[in-house]
Order: sequence, then structure tokens, then C-alpha cells
Amino acid sequence: MSERLVIGMLGCGTVGSGVLKLLMDKQALFAERAQVEIEVRKVLVRDPSRVREEWVPRELLTTDPDEIFEDPEIQIVVEVMGGVNPAKDYLMMALQSGKHVVTANKALLAQQGDDLFDAANESGAALHFEAAVAGGIPIISALKRGLVSNTLRSVYGIINGTTNYILSAMTEEGRGFEEVLAEAQAKGYAESDPTDDVEGFDAAYKLAILSSLIFNKRIDVKQIHRVGIQSVAAQDIAYAKQFGYTIKLLAIAKRTRNGLEARVNPTMIPADHPLASVNGVYNALLVQGDAVGDLMFYGRGAGQMPTASAIVSDILNIAVEIDSPPNLLMSCQHSENVAQLSAPDHVINRYYLRIQTEDKSGVLGHIGHLLGKEDISIHTLIQTKHRPGEAEIVLITHPVSEQKLRQAVAELRKLETTRRIDSIIRVEDFGQ
Repeated sequence: MSERLVIGMLGCGTVGSGVLKLLMDKQALFAERAQVEIEVRKVLVRDPSRVREEWVPRELLTTDPDEIFEDPEIQIVVEVMGGVNPAKDYLMMALQSGKHVVTANKALLAQQGDDLFDAANESGAALHFEAAVAGGIPIISALKRGLVSNTLRSVYGIINGTTNYILSAMTEEGRGFEEVLAEAQAKGYAESDPTDDVEGFDAAYKLAILSSLIFNKRIDVKQIHRVGIQSVAAQDIAYAKQFGYTIKLLAIAKRTRNGLEARVNPTMIPADHPLASVNGVYNALLVQGDAVGDLMFYGRGAGQMPTASAIVSDILNIAVEIDSPPNLLMSCQHSENVAQLSAPDHVINRYYLRIQTEDKSGVLGHIGHLLGKEDISIHTLIQTKHRPGEAEIVLITHPVSEQKLRQAVAELRKLETTRRIDSIIRVEDFGQ
């Protein structure tokens, strides 16, 4: 006989209505797979009169949070309202009262998740967050359970669909950033204020969550080095193709000889690498474990039903484990120590530079000399002319620390023949 599981929801927007639809449409399947009958008791909304999907029952809607938090029969609180506040206050109330929590709130978890995890640990309630990182891709459960026998070495992720759509269109069509961004906004792939996406904040929030599981430590999201895609130009993408690379906004967490590294930045990757073929709004993650080797996860990183799929999976996992010892319910399976991430200056990479100079003899010699003073050697170099009296010098370095690169760039800017340095982009060869 199926047991009854009672749920309260916070929010009923696009994702919330998708969760309701999935829960209502697949009751028989859930009863078969998890031996549970799920009842949604109340859904907290700001405006019950707002027009919603036709399958959303009006009688479930409430503006009173006490109808959820003071109902002793509600066992799980599902948060899909977004934002840091009042979502944090609501989830703290739920966890402190022993109610389990499922959330898709990446910003809250990345910025103030420590308080939530502490509350979950103290009360023995579960805190699940599969939908917070990559929509319908089950990366969290894979890292926490499927790969538990591995020491995880790294994760490379394309985890923001908006920026991937923009860079994909720029690559395929040769158009500029501003034009493609406007198109993405018109199609609903980018917000009217795209700051969180194009400046890398969204990816950094998600990487903080992933890094906590990769490194088994808590992560201060402010330590994650972050660069957005606004400065990536059509010329850079064209040169990347010429060099055999593709530019993607990568979220990277990895163990190195210099410590733990976590960063979000535009990155040139080999055009024949699996991540290079991930286009449009799709997400993908490459995970490297010491025993399993390389694993690739690919799918829709956002959207109503993919995100609802991850949320409902968390609900069912709690349903199956609800009578298990508390340690099996814990979603916070990392130590309370905060990871010390490598400072950007110590990160070793190859770099792409695009430099505008005066078209004079000896310019290349001066550039080579300045780079050599910082022990930077050039792997690839081309020089072209775009207008009279000006030359464009494009080069890719051998591996070098960011500190040495920054010092060299500062000296390059001082040269009388340097007009500007248009682009500096990291080059990732995945240990090859």
C-alpha cells in the first residue's frame, strides 16, 4: 500500500506549475516506483488572482505562509520562488521545524547556503537541490552518490544556457555580441537585464555548489574568479576557429599542484573536444574521477519541465528515504571547512592575446622581448593589417601564471607602439 506524502510549495511560476503538472500527471507511476501517494496541500503565491496554467488548482493557492509552516502534516517544502529573501527565511523555518526541503535556488545556496545546511544538519531534515545547477541534468545525484567511490579531480561545465546560445550564434553566424544578445532577449533566452548571465554570476553560483561536492568543502562564492562574455568579439571567435579552437563560457573546478581552483571565464577549447559541440541553450558537464575517468553529462539546463523533473526526483528520493537514518537524508555531504581556493595570480594557463599596434618594424621584437622577460614563450602568432598604419597581432602563449601574464600585459601597454589590447582569453587543453 502506498504511503501518503504531503507537500507545501513556495511559488507557482513557470517551474512551480511544471512541478504541479508532473505530480498530478504521474501519480500512478510514482506510486509504483516509490510506493508513495503525493498530495500537494498548499501553494504560497503573491497574487492568487493572476492568470496561471489551466492545470493549477485554485483551491491550493494561498498568500498565508502559516498555512504551510504550521501544518504538521506537511512533510516537504518545495521552494521555487527564487531570490534570496524571503526564500531563506521560509526555508530556515521549514528546516528548523523538521520539514524536508527541495529547492532550485542557486543564488540562495551559493550566497547563504551555509545557514541552510547547518539548520538541516541540526534538525535531521533533508535539503535537496538537484534543480539548482543544471536543470534536468542529474549532476548533483551523480556527484553525491554515483561517483562516491571516486576522488573527483575536476568538473568543466557549460552551465548557463543564455551565454552558450550567444556564443554559439556568434560562432556559427559571425555576428557580434550585442546583436545576438538582443535576439536572445527577443526569443526569451535572455532576461531584459542579462547581467547575471552575461557577466557570469549565474554560472558562478552554480559552480560554488558543484565545487563544494568536488572538493568536499564549503565554498565562498566570492572567491570564485569570474569573467563574463561581454568582451568576446566576433574577431576573437574567428581567430579561435583559425587556431582550431571554440570559445565557450566554462565553469571550472579542479585540483591542481597549486591547490584548488574554481573559476568562470570565456575559454578557448579544442574544436574537436566534446564540450565544443554543445550549442544553443543546452548545458553539459565533463567530470573527471580517479577511478571512472571522464564522464560527460548533457541536456537541457533550464526550462519548465526539465527543471520540474529534477525537483520531483528530489521529492521522490526523500519519499524513499524518509524513514532512513538521518545521515542518509543529508544533502550536505561535505565538511564544514571552507575551501581555500588558489588566487587567480597562481593559476597556470595558456592565453590568447589580441593586440593593436602601430605598423612599424621592430614591434614584434619588442613584444617578444617583454614577454621573454616574464618567462612567457609564444606558441602561435599571426600578424595582420586592418587599416593603414595599424597592425593586429594575435598570439597564444605556452603555459604561464596569470601573475606573470598580468605583469607582461602592463608592460605591453606602456610601449609607444601599442594602441590597445583588445582581448585576453584563457586557453584550456584539458591536461593534454
